[in-house]
Amino acid sequence: MPSHARITIAGLGAGAFSDLTMGVWEALKGSSCTYLRTANHPVVEWLRNQGINFQTFDGFYEDSSSFGEVYERIAGQVIEEARRAPVLYAVPGHPLVAEESVRLVIEKAEEESLEVAVLPAVSFLDAIYTSLRLDPGKGLQVVDGLRLEDRPPLPVRPAVITQVYSRLIASDVKLSLMEIYPPEHPVTVVRAAGIMGEERTEIHPLFELDRLDWVDHLTSVYLPEVCCGKGDVRRDNWDAETGSKSGGKACAEINEAEGGVLSEGATGQAVDSGQAKMETGATEFVQVFEVNGQTESDCHFPLDPLVNIMARLRGEGGCPWDQEQDHQSLKPYLIEEAYEVLEALDQEDMYKICEELGDLLLQIIFHAQLAKENRQFDINDVIAGINEKLIRRHPHVFGSVNARDSREVVVNWEKIKLKEREGEAPKSLLAYVPVALPALMRANKLQKAAARVGFDWPNYQGAYDKTREELSELKAAIIAGDRLEIAEEVGDLIFSAVNLARLLGIEPEGALTKTSAKFIRRFEYVENMARVAGKDLSHFTLAEMDKWWEEAKKLEKI
Repeated sequence: MPSHARITIAGLGAGAFSDLTMGVWEALKGSSCTYLRTANHPVVEWLRNQGINFQTFDGFYEDSSSFGEVYERIAGQVIEEARRAPVLYAVPGHPLVAEESVRLVIEKAEEESLEVAVLPAVSFLDAIYTSLRLDPGKGLQVVDGLRLEDRPPLPVRPAVITQVYSRLIASDVKLSLMEIYPPEHPVTVVRAAGIMGEERTEIHPLFELDRLDWVDHLTSVYLPEVCCGKGDVRRDNWDAETGSKSGGKACAEINEAEGGVLSEGATGQAVDSGQAKMETGATEFVQVFEVNGQTESDCHFPLDPLVNIMARLRGEGGCPWDQEQDHQSLKPYLIEEAYEVLEALDQEDMYKICEELGDLLLQIIFHAQLAKENRQFDINDVIAGINEKLIRRHPHVFGSVNARDSREVVVNWEKIKLKEREGEAPKSLLAYVPVALPALMRANKLQKAAARVGFDWPNYQGAYDKTREELSELKAAIIAGDRLEIAEEVGDLIFSAVNLARLLGIEPEGALTKTSAKFIRRFEYVENMARVAGKDLSHFTLAEMDKWWEEAKKLEKI
């Protein structure tokens, strides 16, 4: 094992003993304390025959109430052993691929400053890619079969469903997937991928997934996408009242015909891809539009089911909470959902981004429904309005105007916006910056608006000097003890710092968000050190806490 590590986490490969790396093999031979997550793996018997001594956590699976509890107990046991001596923890496949227990071990080790080394291996995904000749670079999703309710796959992309290790789990997976895939959707069931003499691969319709008596702990499921073809045709049949799917076909079943892509409609008739067929109880939505003589085609998910669900929630016999809402009461949720999208974007979590964008879209649909009930506008007006605006403000795409770079695009955009305001009563340039924006973001936009007409420093140096000036004025206000003046000077200082950031090309909102995250990380380290010392944080002096703070800063640079 790596001599510097207190905990070594090793991968045992996809199942064949030949998948073991030399690093993992040497670690296994040299370890005096080895734990396997489970002995239920093809390579384990071979390890026994080679004289490798180990203990397993299989007993935890038998007397725990949930998998979450199993993984928590495993992580706790590994950490407890690591406090006494170096420990090797080995798991099937690659340690960082679909291994929740590994994530918990690493997380807990970081809390106690226990160094961790990870020894990679061939994952079961590598074996599946090879067996099915898949290229993950083309947008393949990997989804945990035990967490489909929280993170379902997107039907428009191929997906591998992991942890389908029993017929019971296969049944749960089937039921979850049939909420978003048609029952006859073809799925490829793969058992023991990459293990010579044991591998088994069969294609079945989704509804038969739990009827296979050979599904076990080495089983995964591959689902092709539900849309493809030259026109990117997506074939989903939706119940317009309930919003549930009643049919659809896989990519391979969409045939090309002379003159375009054809898809079978609700009545069995062929529908040309240049049409959008909307009927009660079923939707075939394939949009082809023409702008300036150029035809563009794409597949679109119809909003009708979501709009109808919202109408049902607001209507007679609907949800009392939804029925009580109005534009004003929904304002906090609109802001909250927007910030949750930003958080998901910062985390670069595609599943969470998808989910949070859905939550934000729901707020838009909600407001449109309220307006429709008041005979003001509906979602069609919202979409038509933004369509028209996008085309109007992009003459370099949809018209004859030329724009050589993004700078010219912005200049043209501002000219178009000024033309749109012709006839309005004169307003300040700053009046178009929304008052409801967060203060930091609004300050940045105000400064940008003024800068567009030349009211700006020539470079960052002027803003830098102004920031120092404001800091001096704040100091003088503090000495004078005038609370109102202090508050004003604090505001001036922050405003100057925003201006300096802007001229340095730094987005202040994002910079402050990162600094807040950094503060949280370092403070959590201080809290963890106090916890290790066995006392409440309030019992330590500022000097002691500052020492840990400096340690946290050094660790971030390693």
